[in-house]
Amino acid sequence: MTGIKEKSRTRKGHWIPVVAGFLKKGNLILVGQRPENHSLAGQWEFPGGKIESGETPEQALVRELQEELGIEATVGELKLACTHNYGDVNILIMFFEILYWKGEPKAQHHLMLEWVEPKDLLNRTIPEANKKILPRIFKALGAQWPK
Repeated sequence: MTGIKEKSRTRKGHWIPVVAGFLKKGNLILVGQRPENHSLAGQWEFPGGKIESGETPEQALVRELQEELGIEATVGELKLACTHNYGDVNILIMFFEILYWKGEPKAQHHLMLEWVEPKDLLNRTIPEANKKILPRIFKALGAQWPK
C-alpha cells in the first residue's frame, strides 16, 4: 500500500462529435423540426449532424447542409463549442457561422424549416444540449438576451 488513494475508474461513455450551422437572414435564424422517426423527435434544432471518419468539422457541416437542406454552404468561423450527455452518450457540438449559401434551404430531413428570431427559441421545444446554453447561443448570434 502506497498510501495514495487509487482513482476509481469511471466509464467514459461514447462520444459523438456533431456540427451545427447558424444560417442567418437579417435578424432571423434557420431552425428545423426533427422528424418523428429520430431521437428528439419534434424538437427544433440548428441544421447539422455527425462528423464522419476522415472529415474536418467544416467538411462535415458542408455535407450535412447539402444532405439536409439541399444547399451549397460556405462555413465561417467556429462560434461556440459545448458538450452534453444523454445518458451514456456524450456529444461535442461545434456551432459554425454560415457565411453564405447557394440555393434555397428545403426540408429534406426535417419535418419543416422556419426562419425565427433568436428569442423565439425560448418558446420552442429544443434539445437539452441547446437549452442549457441558450445565453451563449444568443451571444454567438449577436442577439440580445431577453431581460
